[in-house]
Amino acid sequence: MGFFKKLVGGLAKTRQNIAESVGNVFKSFKKIDDELFEELEEALILADCGVTASMEIVENLRQKVKKDKLTNADEVKRALVEVISEAMNQMEVVDTLPNPAVILVVGVNGVGKTTTIGKLAASFTAQGKTVVMGAADTFRAAAIDQLEVWANRANCTIIKHQENSDPAAVVFDACGAARARGADVLIIDTAGRLHNKKNLMEELRKISKVVDREFPNAHRETFLVLDATTGQNALSQAKTFMEIADVSGIVLTKLDGTAKGGIVLAIATELKIPVRYVGVGEQVDDLQVFNPQDFARGLFFDEVASEDEESDDNEPVEE
Repeated sequence: MGFFKKLVGGLAKTRQNIAESVGNVFKSFKKIDDELFEELEEALILADCGVTASMEIVENLRQKVKKDKLTNADEVKRALVEVISEAMNQMEVVDTLPNPAVILVVGVNGVGKTTTIGKLAASFTAQGKTVVMGAADTFRAAAIDQLEVWANRANCTIIKHQENSDPAAVVFDACGAARARGADVLIIDTAGRLHNKKNLMEELRKISKVVDREFPNAHRETFLVLDATTGQNALSQAKTFMEIADVSGIVLTKLDGTAKGGIVLAIATELKIPVRYVGVGEQVDDLQVFNPQDFARGLFFDEVASEDEESDDNEPVEE
């Protein structure tokens, strides 16, 4: 199944949530006026698109309606899809990494961080890249064990120490192993103890210093893993992690299990950090490179599907 079809399936709950809210607004109004735009803004906020994003989207829609002299509700709905697509286009799309690359993966416990690392590793090895994992979340034995299972599954090397070891020491060894093997990608897991922000900040600072010293020529990324099912709480987590780490991209997990996928719009508008990957299922290949245009189309698939299906009109129907 192609990414767009997977995304459409994964966004089913979010699409229903937004489509119902937005659809009800358009059904309630016979003319395009200020009250409609106010109701539309409220509908988007309630669909977890975020206050800032919703206000910005509706304001841009107002301008587009005025500029194009739109008076028909269907035209305005299509314009809304275009405005959301444009908002998503602000997000940088990065689907390749320079070699070698170091990816530091951060996020609170329970968001799917370790599974994300495993799926990333599997994706990179499937592309023919050599991958090394660094199990630097040494405060949870389960995290180390789980990462080792993924390393075996993805056919890549894992560098680990005993539970409660110094995370920076793990990273030191992992950098050495990556250099020695000529690895294309080093993925480093980190602890997710956000309740002690100062300690976590210090730990990440030490890890970064080790990477700078031991792997100075590597391209650096810091991916923040967020659970889409937590909605606006994910946005709060993102803002906190941005204070303690140089976050360069977001991985949004469990998008298929939530009606709160509108959070992607809030991330795009408020944080200005690109969503790099989204999880749209349980399988290894269900962690997909994020495409903002496909996401916007997927949110309103019922509105745009007819265009994609026109080519199928003349196909014979099986009985």
